[in-house]
Amino acid sequence: MSYKFQKLAVYRMALDYVDKVYGCSRDLPLSERFNLQSQLERAAISIVLNIAEGSTGQSNAEQNRFLGLALRSYLETIACLDIMERRGYVGSKVLMEVRGFGHGLFVKLQAFRKALETPVPGPRSPVAEDS
Repeated sequence: MSYKFQKLAVYRMALDYVDKVYGCSRDLPLSERFNLQSQLERAAISIVLNIAEGSTGQSNAEQNRFLGLALRSYLETIACLDIMERRGYVGSKVLMEVRGFGHGLFVKLQAFRKALETPVPGPRSPVAEDS
């Protein structure tokens, strides 16, 4: 059984962003394992979790609220990446790639929120119909 959120392009993109963040965070020094690394990874995971949680058959307004939380978590990852850059923990090429991909995710999240402002008739179910 799959859920509708698992078929969302923005959800799959958020999963890919988590992979990129984990790839980037493994280069941090051990002294940052329980601080910056943990914060960065938790914020990236929070994006995915908020997309999923927001799609549980609630109202569009409620889903929009969770997407707003996902956006805030995304911005938190950007702040972590800024700190990593400032401290010289990760190369600029890696950071540019993660930021570029992340910006695409940011745009997709914003577009999804905007689309939710348009009323959709009928009930919503969190379980996807198999096709």
